[in-house]
Amino acid sequence: MRNLFIYGSLRHLPLLEIVLGRPASDLDLSPAKLPDHRVSAAAEGPFPTIAAEPGAEAEGLLIRGLSEADFARLDFYEGAFDYDLLPLTLADGQKAEVYLPQPGRWQANGPWSLTQWEADWAALSCHAAREVMGYMGRNTQAEVDAMFPMIRRRAYQQVLAEQGQHDPLTLHGKIEIARRERVYANFFALDEFDLRHETFAGGMSAQMERAVFVSADAALVLPYDPVRDRVLLVEQLRMGPLARGDATCWQLEPIAGHIDVGETAEQAARREAHEEAGIILGRLEPVGNVYASPGNATEFFHIFVGLADLPDAVTGTGGLASEHEDIRSHLMSFDDLMALADAQALANAPLVASAYWLARHRDRLRSEEAESTPETT
Repeated sequence: MRNLFIYGSLRHLPLLEIVLGRPASDLDLSPAKLPDHRVSAAAEGPFPTIAAEPGAEAEGLLIRGLSEADFARLDFYEGAFDYDLLPLTLADGQKAEVYLPQPGRWQANGPWSLTQWEADWAALSCHAAREVMGYMGRNTQAEVDAMFPMIRRRAYQQVLAEQGQHDPLTLHGKIEIARRERVYANFFALDEFDLRHETFAGGMSAQMERAVFVSADAALVLPYDPVRDRVLLVEQLRMGPLARGDATCWQLEPIAGHIDVGETAEQAARREAHEEAGIILGRLEPVGNVYASPGNATEFFHIFVGLADLPDAVTGTGGLASEHEDIRSHLMSFDDLMALADAQALANAPLVASAYWLARHRDRLRSEEAESTPETT
């Protein structure tokens, strides 16, 4: 049996329980200190790092009597952070192993607070840890490391979902999940379910099999110039039409992208507008917060119309090469946009929704812009 000193986010007991796969009440835990080391916030993310520093002292917890199976789980979880496990002596003379970052791996960026981390990041970290530990025994550590950015985005989606407020008139019934299994995971994931649910008659349904596509929340924005009365659309290859066998695989659509961890939907919309089209958005008008396809996908859209200056020269190509984006922008008058919508020539649902929202609010937006623009003589 082995002892471990923990100084960072694993001191949050719900996270420690997920990683070890057993309740904290089964563990031999006690406060401890590691001399000549300082815990700091890592500049690269919302987690701590530790480094040797004479005279400093790191507070933490000592866990006694961990098994080889416990350390296998800890190694699998900590592997994504490039830590090495080293034996050290604690302030009271006890021996313990400590996960220390490889030299130069993380940069210290001021003090780190467990209390503040718990308030800001604990929920997301627990969701991410559940997914990470679910891959133990079926995926290599390298495969999980490669997926980790999307794992964090999927975890952030769960945090955002817990804040959601919609459909107040619907049933909040009982759901019994007999099985949830992740059958595929990479950039996206696919989960299979065996479940029963409460019916409108008051009983429970028969058990059924279902599958759901697991993605991340996305921000979408249709840029609109109320002075010139026109919009900017983007065009790119889309996998849905390609897989469906559609003859038109390049689609016109609003600017769109996943919400990065810690971002608001508004921040993501502004970032994506700059990345995809090189434009700076003014005021954002919320259009809706909706599921893309609630019958089979977790993907959730935060849709906006964004006021913008859209001169003739604004069009071009854009996107991030690191994300293999090849995006072309188009300027279109409001009347031309509505003609396409009325002719059912637009195949992108958020674009159609944004177009009809704009039709309802266009006069107000143009009037407000006229009132805010000083007259010239």
